Amino acid sequence: MPLVFGWQDQGLSHDVAAHAGSLAAVFVYFRADLGAALLAPIRPQGNGRRLLLLLVVGTLPAIVAGALLHDLAATLLRNPLVVAAATMFFGIVLWWADRRGARSRPLEDIGWRDALYIGIAQCLALVPGTSRSGITMTAGLMLGLDRGAAARFSFLLSAPIILLAVLWEGRYLLTEPGPVDWGSIGITMAFSAGCALITIHYFLKWLSRTGMAPYVIYRLLLGTVLFSVYL
Repeated sequence: MPLVFGWQDQGLSHDVAAHAGSLAAVFVYFRADLGAALLAPIRPQGNGRRLLLLLVVGTLPAIVAGALLHDLAATLLRNPLVVAAATMFFGIVLWWADRRGARSRPLEDIGWRDALYIGIAQCLALVPGTSRSGITMTAGLMLGLDRGAAARFSFLLSAPIILLAVLWEGRYLLTEPGPVDWGSIGITMAFSAGCALITIHYFLKWLSRTGMAPYVIYRLLLGTVLFSVYL
């Protein structure tokens, strides 16, 4: 966006704040599930231990891929045409998965193999324009999950990967020379958390009625705009 509109880049501090806000929204909305998962090692209850295992299995591929391909993703893959092409291509793949998937399996039916496959798909989000949530929901639909299950597991799986991103980027923020505008960072975090919370709530509420079509149309329109701007 700064490149397209000529805006000044907001810098690392606001990237960290935006990620932290999104993470806070996920923890607030899914507090029961994530709380049970976090407490599972010391106080197993409900499906907490099972969810913890699924989140660990689903996150490991992204950790490995991020460590191996970070430099490539941060340089070569950030080409504007790659972003535009990925935005449109993976939007079409999401539409296909939504139309062709069985959509019959509930969240409780997800096993560790499903989590691993979705985690491997999550690695594709290293390609800018892919969308982490979009590609994980696509993988879930391809595995036969219903729309609600695919979306909920995608959001739950975002918690550990966003947490790792905040910790990774935050270490650079803490070592930055000069003063840090904590007030501005706090506003960014609060705004990000509020927007993310509203988005999660209404996305899950409307998903069963609208399907993935609005999201697919948005991606196709965005990709078209990006192509027209850069070409």
